[in-house]
Amino acid sequence: MRGKTAEDLKLLELLDPVAEAAGYEIVRLRLMGGTNRRLQIMAERPDGHMEISDCTSLSRAISDVMDAADPISTEYTQEVSSPGIDRPLTRLADFETYAGLEAKVELDRVAEGRRRFRGRVAGIEGDNVLIDLEGEEDTAAVPFAWISDAKLVLNDELMQRGAAEREARLAHSDTEKEDV
Repeated sequence: MRGKTAEDLKLLELLDPVAEAAGYEIVRLRLMGGTNRRLQIMAERPDGHMEISDCTSLSRAISDVMDAADPISTEYTQEVSSPGIDRPLTRLADFETYAGLEAKVELDRVAEGRRRFRGRVAGIEGDNVLIDLEGEEDTAAVPFAWISDAKLVLNDELMQRGAAEREARLAHSDTEKEDV
C-alpha cells in the first residue's frame, strides 16, 4: 500500500534507505500522471511529525539519489510532504498507532460481504486489521494484505487531536528554547 504500481515499489526500494539514513520513514510514494509526471512522497520522522524543514531536507536527499540513479525516464516534478492529519494508513503498525480513530478502508476483494469499511480502528490481531464498523456492533477483521487503500477520516475528533498534538509540540519547543 505504500506504493501501488511496480514502478512505485521499485522507487521505494531505491528511496527507503535514503529516507532512513536522513532520519525519516516514507509513508506513501506515488508516481502519477502520463506526460507531466509527479512523484509524490509522504514521509515523517519516527515520532510521527514532519515540519517544512524536514520536507526540504528529505527532498534534497532524494533529489541527489534520483539525479544519480535516473530511474524515471521522463520529466517529473518531485513533491515531499507530511502525510497530513487525515493521513493514509499504509503500514500494519499504523492501525495500531491510530486505534480509536475513524477510518475508511477499501479492500482489493470482498470480505464479510463488502469491499469498503468505515468505522473506528480497533487495532490489529496478527496480520489482520480490526475495525469497529459504523452503526454496527460487529468488529470486522480484515487481512492487511487485502487493503488497497485506507485513511483516517477528517472529523472534529481528529482535528482536536491534531491541535492538541501541535500545542504539545510547540510547548516542548518553547521549553527547549528556554533551556538554551
